[in-house]
Amino acid sequence: MGRIKVLPDNVANKIAAGEVVERPASVAKELLENALDAGATRLRIEVEAGGRRRIQVADNGCGMGRDDAMLAFERHATSKLREVGDLLSIATLGFRGEALPSIASVSRLMLDTRSTDEETGTRVEIAGGKMLTVTESVQQAGTTVTVRDLFYNVPARRKFLRTEKTELAHIASLVTHYSLAHRDKAFHLSYDKGVLLNATPVETMRERVYQIFGSDTLEQLVELGPVTRELELPPQPVPFTQSVARERSGNNVPERYLFQLSGFVSKPQIQKLNRDSIYVFVNRRLIRDRMVLKAISSAYHNLVPPGCFPFALLFLDLPCEEVDVNVHPSKTEVRFRHHSFVHDFVRDSIRERLIAAKPVSAFPVPAEPTFQAAQAATTLPFSEESLRLSEADLPPAESYDLRPPLDPPRRFDFGSAPPIELNAPLPAGNREEFAPQPLSEAVALIEQAVELPPIENELHARAPLADPPPDTLARLGELRPLGQIRDSFIVAAGPDGLWIIDQHVAHERILFEKVLRQRSQGVVESQRLLMPIIVTLKPDQEIKFAQIESEFRANGFDIEPFGQRTVAVKAAPAGLSPQNVETLLHEILDTPEKELRELSLSDLQRRVAATIACHAAIKVNMPLDAAKMHWLLDALGKSDCPMSCPHGRPIALKYGMREILKAFHRI
Repeated sequence: MGRIKVLPDNVANKIAAGEVVERPASVAKELLENALDAGATRLRIEVEAGGRRRIQVADNGCGMGRDDAMLAFERHATSKLREVGDLLSIATLGFRGEALPSIASVSRLMLDTRSTDEETGTRVEIAGGKMLTVTESVQQAGTTVTVRDLFYNVPARRKFLRTEKTELAHIASLVTHYSLAHRDKAFHLSYDKGVLLNATPVETMRERVYQIFGSDTLEQLVELGPVTRELELPPQPVPFTQSVARERSGNNVPERYLFQLSGFVSKPQIQKLNRDSIYVFVNRRLIRDRMVLKAISSAYHNLVPPGCFPFALLFLDLPCEEVDVNVHPSKTEVRFRHHSFVHDFVRDSIRERLIAAKPVSAFPVPAEPTFQAAQAATTLPFSEESLRLSEADLPPAESYDLRPPLDPPRRFDFGSAPPIELNAPLPAGNREEFAPQPLSEAVALIEQAVELPPIENELHARAPLADPPPDTLARLGELRPLGQIRDSFIVAAGPDGLWIIDQHVAHERILFEKVLRQRSQGVVESQRLLMPIIVTLKPDQEIKFAQIESEFRANGFDIEPFGQRTVAVKAAPAGLSPQNVETLLHEILDTPEKELRELSLSDLQRRVAATIACHAAIKVNMPLDAAKMHWLLDALGKSDCPMSCPHGRPIALKYGMREILKAFHRI
């Protein structure tokens, strides 16, 4: 007797369920996708005990007739595919026909459905994959699927589920994702203790983001697109006779595919420790694709520190034949036909938008204190409301004096405070440590930066506030420098508030872009050294030097061998002091071998340019006169990415007028 046997259907269904149904959120995902494919505009999700006890998804889609309702629980029964060629252009979220039979095999399932062209509906009850009853029901058009006691007949799977809160969080995250992808539909999610999400249809994605994440998150995002790019491919080669026929018919034209990207990305100062805040949808399908995640990280290269990730909500729309979604049972992984084109398109679109926006980093504003009843009842000679100003009460922006100061800018003296110690910012992300500044000094800076309106006669109407200038770092050149804090941070005033600029990283960003620009043009400035600098290399450094020697020469170095594991540096990039040459070489050559192998040519160029800029930039504890501060702010405003230094740290922080007035309880 043979050893190979065909598995019974109940065993095969449980195996299939293990691929499709991992946890309650997997059930919710399959049911939501079926509802969306059915054309539903209202989706209601109810969850009990984190989904273990009950998951119910109700929709107002097209529904099913009696025969279709029974056939839907057969394996690989689907209305979305007819032939093999359909797999090459899948436009629906579901298509395999595995979801319902897999879920029904590990739960007690009840399906209530009615199609729009029938007067009565159908109810199907199944337990453990066995159909129990099929009856008529009275209900509105649409479908309601109720899944109870998930994994009741597979105890081994049930014990691997997490706590109810964890499972509920996965379901909430899933529903949130799909509500973002379908802003024209209503989503209602409730659980044992109340409502978790109630998103009504909206016109724009900005409104949906406000619904889901709130105004605070929305203010930290930069809207993207929609950005479109066309991919043009030459005609596919065909046999000679067919080629002649194609030319005569006029069909010998290149293929064109239109790609579109839209959504939101965070400002560089928003830095997450993992990728959980990156949401990517391809043709409104939620995916987790390594190539797209890499493209997003590449877009933020040199804008955020290594190991940090942005918030991103991206919608990539492309022809269905350009993406293969039949890669994984959960349908969260895809394969792009032209993956390198998609990678570059996503990376370049995000990078160009950030460069164009030049978003501002704001000071973190503490929450307003809550006044106790006793304090509120204190008798005052005037009403507290009479001292509060609305935004319209402020003087127009043109009234602020932005002219250069007549006197040399102040350097705020902190007495015996020690100088700031700042190590060279390595790619690993060294951090500076400095003592907190006295509050009185901060108040003095604010008083110098802006003149608040007098409090008398505040109830009288004032001139309306002029439209605020765009919140962009491109206006840095318009600021009025007030002075320096400990000869390290520039304090400047503008029509929109108080600014503090880190002079070292500001100059570092300017030099970094200058080095890259000269490198691409082949006109790098170099300086000959009076005496060659002899540098001794370790064995591993000698190997790395041989690998990237050409990159050193392209950046203005003239380095020659000078014996065993020794090199002589005869020239270095302009602006780099001879004292820093040896340190710079060791920093670059100490890059781990594995990391160096994974660096592309562009990344290597940026790594070298960042190191050169760091050592050539002005340092902390360095006094600057008014002319130098003006030049620094103007040059920084003209740079491509004035948001962050090449190592990802913020350059300028703004304390806006609204926050200043709130801090003083004027509004």
